[in-house]
Amino acid sequence: MFKRLLALLLLLSLALLAGAVLHTLTLSYERPEARPPDPLSFDTSTAVERFAGAIRIPTVSQPEQAPDLAALKVFHDYLEQQFPAVSAQLRREAVGQGALLYTWAGQDPSLPPVVLMGHMDVVPAGDEAAWTQPPFSGAVQDGAIWGRGTLDDKINVLGILEAAEALLAEGYKPQRTLIFAFGGDEENGGEYGAKAIAALLARRGVEPLLVLDEGGTLSRGLVPGVAGAVALIGTAEKGYASARLTAHSPGGHASMPPPEMAIGILSKALSALQEHPMPARLTPVSKQMFDAIAPAMSFPGRVVVTNRWLSTPLLIAMLEGAPSSAAMLRTTTALTMFDAGIKDNVLPDTASAVVNFRLLPGDSAEALMTHIHDTIDDERIAVQWLQTPNEASPISPKQGPAWEILSRSIAQSAPDAVISPYLMMGASDATHFTGLTPAVYRYSPIALTPQSLDRIHGIDERIPVDNYLDAVRFYAQLMRNAAE
Repeated sequence: MFKRLLALLLLLSLALLAGAVLHTLTLSYERPEARPPDPLSFDTSTAVERFAGAIRIPTVSQPEQAPDLAALKVFHDYLEQQFPAVSAQLRREAVGQGALLYTWAGQDPSLPPVVLMGHMDVVPAGDEAAWTQPPFSGAVQDGAIWGRGTLDDKINVLGILEAAEALLAEGYKPQRTLIFAFGGDEENGGEYGAKAIAALLARRGVEPLLVLDEGGTLSRGLVPGVAGAVALIGTAEKGYASARLTAHSPGGHASMPPPEMAIGILSKALSALQEHPMPARLTPVSKQMFDAIAPAMSFPGRVVVTNRWLSTPLLIAMLEGAPSSAAMLRTTTALTMFDAGIKDNVLPDTASAVVNFRLLPGDSAEALMTHIHDTIDDERIAVQWLQTPNEASPISPKQGPAWEILSRSIAQSAPDAVISPYLMMGASDATHFTGLTPAVYRYSPIALTPQSLDRIHGIDERIPVDNYLDAVRFYAQLMRNAAE
């Protein structure tokens, strides 16, 4: 009887393995049908110099400060002067504090418009002496344009306007209205810019066919198991919440310390949060991404990601091996700020810390707060939100006319790339537009490699000249595809 049972189990295991292999072997990638891109005539030297000039204007968003309206005004004036056709033929409105809204009226006002987004502000440059080229020089050296904002996110603002300027020069007239929405404080949450634009469009009853903001990129060598290019389209983004934890204890002289002190009490709470994060799971976006990239993966990886009914525990264990992939699986916990003490021989009566969380779609801020209290399990720790949390965004569909327009445009600009949904780990201005349409996507036509990834918000941020010019062509093709 035992031998029969063993043989039956072996036979069943072989059948399962054969089924998994057969399922893997039958995979194929369905590339969007796309004709060659339309040619675009524009002066590339002028385009590069315009972009470099925009980098020279330091529109820096300082942490927890209102937008720098003086710097943004200089930037606005620069755009008006550099793009004369856009300035003459599109309606431009100043919205909120430092934001701009352009409207290119279509021939058929009954068609829902398309909204293209970008932001004009940048993060601080950090240690300027560490840069090879000064961060606001806009230097064009070694085949690249250097400076803060070349990758995040003046490339999108200038790329969109450069494409529109070139199309206007051709006499192009879109059937569908095109709207360009440029915030001035995205790096601080977009409260004064993108949020104000979204509210204005809502009051006007605008229901876009498509909203496209920064986010995913044309990634080469960044997706594990895929050697080629993957165009990652953000169909959702994680939420954002920061909590301040505060512990109190009697102060006094450091020569007579009590058994427990504020710093120690708080440290235990922080260690508990770090060691017990929220549970890991595969979201619908992650499952869609694995389904999309599987045909381009090596065979072992393909077996794992396509047979998740059998391999999910193994897949989760593999993804948890690196912070970048582990962030796909759970609401992350990051200990970012700590404040306690005034002198080395004085016991502080208060210790506080800030913990930043990025909410996975499906996890709410309310559930996160419950997790924090349950994990700490210490009534001596006061917990409060640093600011109102942003919930994770809804998941935009991987089908329909908006997805088709975007994926076809990407296929025309990067014919070798696999196109895949993607969960954006950071925050973007797009989150303010999810109430206008379900079709909100996040993609920047930037080619990133493992070597260039750290330049976003990092030292020596720069973009190859050819990549910027390709971005202009991408936006022009997207406008043609979207507006016809």
